Parts: sequence; structure tokens; C-alpha cells
Amino acid sequence: MAHLLGAEALHLEYPTKVVFDGVSLGVDEGDRIGIVGRNGDGKSSLMAMLAGRREPDSGRVTVRGGVRIGMLDQADVLDDDGTVQHTVVGDRAEHEWAGDAAIRDVMSGLVGDLDPEARLGTLSGGQRRRVALAQLLAGDWDVLALDEPTNHLDVEAIAWLAAHLKRRWSASTGALLVVTHDRWFLDEVCTRTWEVHDRIVEPFEGGYAAYILQRVERDRQSAVIEQRRQNLARKELAWLRRGAPARTSKPKFRIEAANELIEDVPELRDKVSLQSLAVSRLGKDVVDLLDAGVTYPATADEPAREVLRGVEWRIAPGERSGILGVNGAGKSTLLGLIAGTLEPTTGRVKRGTTVKVAVLTQRMDELDPHLNEPVRVVVSRLRTSYTIGTGSKATELTPGQLLERMGFASAQLSTPVKDLSGGQKRRLQLLLILLDQPNVLILDEPTNDLDTDMLAAVEELLDGWAGTLLVVSHDRYFMERVTDDQYAILDGHLRHLPGGVDEYLRLRQAAPASTGAAVSHLAARGSTSAESAPAAGGLVGAERRAAEKELASVDRRIQKLTAQIDRHRVALADHDQNDYVGLGEKMRAIADLEAERDELELQWLELGESLEA
Repeated sequence: MAHLLGAEALHLEYPTKVVFDGVSLGVDEGDRIGIVGRNGDGKSSLMAMLAGRREPDSGRVTVRGGVRIGMLDQADVLDDDGTVQHTVVGDRAEHEWAGDAAIRDVMSGLVGDLDPEARLGTLSGGQRRRVALAQLLAGDWDVLALDEPTNHLDVEAIAWLAAHLKRRWSASTGALLVVTHDRWFLDEVCTRTWEVHDRIVEPFEGGYAAYILQRVERDRQSAVIEQRRQNLARKELAWLRRGAPARTSKPKFRIEAANELIEDVPELRDKVSLQSLAVSRLGKDVVDLLDAGVTYPATADEPAREVLRGVEWRIAPGERSGILGVNGAGKSTLLGLIAGTLEPTTGRVKRGTTVKVAVLTQRMDELDPHLNEPVRVVVSRLRTSYTIGTGSKATELTPGQLLERMGFASAQLSTPVKDLSGGQKRRLQLLLILLDQPNVLILDEPTNDLDTDMLAAVEELLDGWAGTLLVVSHDRYFMERVTDDQYAILDGHLRHLPGGVDEYLRLRQAAPASTGAAVSHLAARGSTSAESAPAAGGLVGAERRAAEKELASVDRRIQKLTAQIDRHRVALADHDQNDYVGLGEKMRAIADLEAERDELELQWLELGESLEA
């Protein structure tokens, strides 16, 4: 493959830190490279040097003649007075850009729901980010350098971006460099991984899953690698092999080696023990949403708006669920109903008497009273110890040990909260909430500002947390990793997703405009009726009717099993909590019913795919 650009003996340092020392590397045609590493180790600086945005202190970057490099950085440099359409396509005539299928695809995928004549100064931060990304992708580049491209994008937009980058060039042309903490995106798009650490750049073959495997092998062979980091990596590898079906069905690394490495790694969570403890702490009632709906009243600028309607959700003790939906679908409204900060306008919300809800919000209001206090003082004021896990696996940690697990060095314990980085403040916010010992935890976009190692540390901490967990996140990997079920808000209704995020994306693609699917104001002008016509199903006639009938039957059986499981959980809450043998038998019965439901849900997915084929 032809060489596109390279770096020789790069050296970069700040007054207090050497970032790179003698780094040499190259980028060839066909490379799709993900750049990972701890925050502050130089990922963005490396990308900026390779893209020609920053000069190294010594060494040089060479670029083959004629190679065009386009870069998306984290800074917002858009003109507030520009319009959406002009920013993306410039002065090109409408018939010119609308006749280009690639540009129409970018328009539809990223800014199709925006008014083409809207001034950028009136847009939100997330909308401006999509415009900046569309502007870059509408250009013709040999190399794309993307710094945190998934920031402010929802699950749907991230899936679109991954698909776009995979089909943008042929397999042996073009090159991609991407810095992101989104591990699903890294695994979906990248074929090579660079880990930035300790002043060097270490290359690995394959995407994120392959990188984790190779890093574990490297760590096992090196006695100087910190044992803690090794265990986290091995645990994450176990998730990659045992977790999401989409990964295990198309493995990206050597299965034999992976199985050998994880044969002594226990399951990520002891579900029986955690749920039993959650029941004892919460009782049988957590939060029940009963035909709940929310309508916001009319204002001078907007008519009355119904956000949620007819929501039925009985949240169980120890339940771990993720909530999906486009921006504005009603996720925050739903969380408000559960947390008790918002009352329904129709229906009702019933809460258990022992419920103690804590919410990790996107804002960090919990830290405001402590901005001038050292981290050590803030944490020690709450509790002297914190227990994770259950039974023989229970571990009691001091606040200092908790901080260490979350990546705080001893020197940082004396740092005032106001001087912490965004990622450090995020981790401290989560620790303060956990130390307050809630039994229902709501996480609203918890992955912001965290690097991949810190995300793994947060996930391990949540693995041993006994309580009900609800997560809203655009980080698909994190959601699949820490939750057992996913739900979506679609057209004001809450819908269970047996097929997880993949099912949500299919439903969104199939949704008509009236149910909230984004309508492209821009691309629709240039698209033909042939392009917009839906694909015909693979099954026809009697065969299709039989599949639809079986699908309905399986769906009814899933609902009956779910009701049985709910009844068993209620009975579990009423059982003598000191009868450990009886509790174990009841939990095993629940586990058997859940396994049967899992099989039916897999059958439901296969039937659905056959109807959509």
C-alpha cells in the first residue's frame, strides 16, 4: 500500500512535561487507525502534528505530494452568521451539490433535521458539531483526522458516521485517524490501534477488541506493568467475548487465545447475589409508572407539547436498564418522573417507601459547594468505607482506595476541586453519589470526559453495585456493558428492546416521519423516487404470513414470561431474607425463566430479520 504521511523522531514537551520523545510512525493507504490512551498523554497533540496543525519541538512530519488532509478538532470555529447549507456546501449551486449522492448522504445523515437557512448562532452545541462534521465530510480528502467526532452525537448519528466512514473509500484507498473514547465506534471502524502512553506510540493490529487482547498478552509478559491495569483489561476482554452477541458473531481477534486468557475470569456480575441484596435493601416496590404521561403547557412561543403518554414500567429491585431516544424524545422527562422531580400530567407514579434515588446529571452541581476544598477532605466527609460486591466477593474500600481505583494519584488528593480536569471532576461526582449509598442510581451521560481506561474502571465499580441502575448514554459500548435490558422512547411511548441498540436503530430507520424520524429538508430535493423507495421483504405470500404469525406468538410468550418473572420477584421480596437456601432456589427459578425468555427473544430477532431481509 502506498505511503501517505509519516513522522520521524517527533519530540514535544510542555514546561512541566515531556509528551513525546523520538516518536516515528507512518500512515499508508487503507489504514483506519484509532488512537487511544489516557487523557493528557498527547492523543490530540499527535493528531494535530500529523495533520499539520501543530509543529513538533523537533523531528518532522512528511506528507506525500498531493495528499489532502482534512481535520475535525474539538474547537468550534464556525461563523455564527453563516447558515447551515452555506457552511456545508459553500457557494455551490443547489443542482450541483444535490446531484452528488455523497453530499446528499452527508446532508441527510447529519443535518437533515435542521432548517437549511438557520443561522449557526441559533443552534445548540450538538447541532453545531454536526454541521462542522458535515462540512468536513462533504469535502474530498485522502486522509481524515477526527478528534472526538462522536461528541454530542446520539446513538443513531454515531451509527450513521461509522457506516459512512466504512464505505467512504475502498479497502485499499484513503486513510482515517480517529481519537475517540467511544469503544464501539473504534471496534466498528478501525483496523489498527495506536496506544499513546509514556512518551511513545505503541501500534496494535485490529480494532479495540484486538487491542485489548494484545494488551493483555503484553501485560502478562511484563512484570513491571501494574497489576491493577492488567486485571481491568482482562475483565473487559471477558465482556468482549461473553457480552454483546454482535461481537461474538463476528470476532475480530483470535478466539483460541482469548478463551485461554479468560478461562479463569469470573462472570462480570454475580446477578443472583446482587439482586438478592437489592431486594433486601429495596423491598418489592421500587418505582412503578402507571399509564403515566407528561404534556408541557403552551407558552408564548410554542403550543402545548405531549412528550410521554401511556408509559407502563414497573422497575424491579436490582434492574439494570438503558434508555435510548433521539434528543427531545423525552429521556430527561422520563428520568424526572422516576427521580420524583417531575409529576405526570396523566396517570401516576408509585414509589417504594425505602427508595433513595441519586442522579448523576450532565451538570456537576454536586461539586459546587466543594470547589475550594481538597479532594481528600470532600470524600472523607461522607463515609469511612464503601463495600462493592456481595458475599465472599465483597470488598471494603476506604475513600482513598476508591479514589485510587478511579485514577486519582496521591498527589491529586490535595488538589482543590476547582483545579481538577473535566474527567477528574466527573469521576469525583460519581464517587460522591456512590458514597451517599443510594439504592436507585440514574446515570445521565456518565461517560463524558472519561478515557477508555477510566471507563473500564467505572464499569468495574458498577459491576459490584447492588441496586437498581438506569442509564442514558450515547456511548453504546458502555450501555451494553453495564445494563442487562434496553428501552427506547419512540413517538412518546416506552418500548422494550429485546434486540438492544441494533433493534432501536432498525426501528428508527423504519419509522415514518410522523413518528419522529428525521426528515431531510436538504437531501430530499436531490433524491429520486427510486432511491427513496423501501426495499421489498425477502418473504412473500403464505411464507411471510406464517412468519408474521409466529412472530406474534413468540412476542406473546415473551410477555407472559416477563409477567411470570415479575411475580417471582415480588414473591422473592416477601420471602424471609434470612432463608438463604430458599432465596437461592427462588433466584435460580428466576434465572431459568430469564434464560427461556432470552432464547425466545433471540428467536424473535431472527424472525424479525427474516421479515426485513
